[in-house]
Amino acid sequence: MFNFDEANAKGKEAMDTVLKSYSSLAKGMQAIATEAADYSKKSFEDGFAHFEKLSGVKSFEAAVELQTTFVKKAYESYIAEATKIGEMYSDLAKDAYKPYEGPVAKTTAAAKSAAAA
Repeated sequence: MFNFDEANAKGKEAMDTVLKSYSSLAKGMQAIATEAADYSKKSFEDGFAHFEKLSGVKSFEAAVELQTTFVKKAYESYIAEATKIGEMYSDLAKDAYKPYEGPVAKTTAAAKSAAAA
């Protein structure tokens, strides 16, 4: 026979799980967006400062050296930032899945016991 109280409890549990996951997802996406905006701002400022330095250079050799140094630094900064944001996405996925670990384990155990019976 259908038990309304049990169905209500399962529905509430499912909704709580979804809300926890969504909250974790929203916080993670906000952190990633903030990090990307901060990096973009810093990158723009560094580029502008480099352009100012480059415009004051008197020789071609000095300009090439300055440009080479800037490109190397910009590349290293980009790789570091891409790695950091990649790790943030990985952490976001783990955090968003955490609320589902319990219900999935419970459902898997129930399915295994039903299959064994």
